[in-house]
Amino acid sequence: MPHAPTRVADVVGRDRAVVQVDGRRLRLSNLGKVIYPAVGSTKGFTKGEVINYYTRIAPAILPHLADRPLTLRRYPDGVGAGSFYDKNAARHAPDWLRVVRLPTPGSTTHEEIGYAVIDGLAALVWAANLAGLELHVPQWVVGAGGKPQTPDLLVFDLDPGPPATVVECARVAETIRELLAQDGMECSVKTSGSRGLQVYAAVRTTDPTDTSAYARRLAEWLAAQRGDAVVSRMAKAVRSGKVFVDWSQNNPAKTTIAPYSLRGAQQPTVSTPVTWQEVAECSKPTDLLFTADVVLRRVQRHGDLFADLYTGPRSVIRGPRRHGGNVTPGP
Repeated sequence: MPHAPTRVADVVGRDRAVVQVDGRRLRLSNLGKVIYPAVGSTKGFTKGEVINYYTRIAPAILPHLADRPLTLRRYPDGVGAGSFYDKNAARHAPDWLRVVRLPTPGSTTHEEIGYAVIDGLAALVWAANLAGLELHVPQWVVGAGGKPQTPDLLVFDLDPGPPATVVECARVAETIRELLAQDGMECSVKTSGSRGLQVYAAVRTTDPTDTSAYARRLAEWLAAQRGDAVVSRMAKAVRSGKVFVDWSQNNPAKTTIAPYSLRGAQQPTVSTPVTWQEVAECSKPTDLLFTADVVLRRVQRHGDLFADLYTGPRSVIRGPRRHGGNVTPGP
């Protein structure tokens, strides 16, 4: 362990380091441990490289984590050795980390859990040092007093049932974009970093159930119109070869993978914001599959393609509406 702090950028290739980040002193360990073994012809993608990625992507990812209680999916021994979800940051959080205590409905062990809120680079590095590859957040924020606010995001999580792929998800995403436009909503799209796509819109709500009700209505209408290609029910038995439009991710108790988060796949893939042109041009699964190094170059070239979710107008959601109009769902 060095006596003096080093820079986060210098941790790759070391096993341990003490770093100074935004005035916080962090001890980083097991930096040489291989987290992603199957990375090209190299010896693997290490924990030090995970921390380096999150440090470099911080300007883009931090706005999407701000004020949102975090659920980590941790892979302490790498992606091939199992993982676990970690919500209760209060067990191991440093005293400077922002922690909000929130109720946990249905839990048999805790009435409340102390969730971490990633409000700066030091907190992000802290999470990465726990081998927290995946950063999951809800579609709502907590206020200054730690109280959950009503949802500010609407999401449709598109999950392909094999042999369907992200190509079929792209066609469904385009239809959802048209349907949202009928209701005056603009939307953005990102890869899940795994197999599917996720469509988001910035909204304002008065009731925490409004976004779920709206999303369910749209998903069920779409499934009724295109039952050959789309389902709105979670049962795996009905999903083969179709795209599951998961509206339930809008439930305030649920979370989705954050933009720019790594995924616990064989490669260090990333949940990546993309353009609608890229969605339209998707003809094979690899067209919408991006690894950490590629994402860093994309952000340097294009900036944050999800920035409009926080800087653009918000549409008011007042519960379910009828759908149909002039849109012909599907390809």
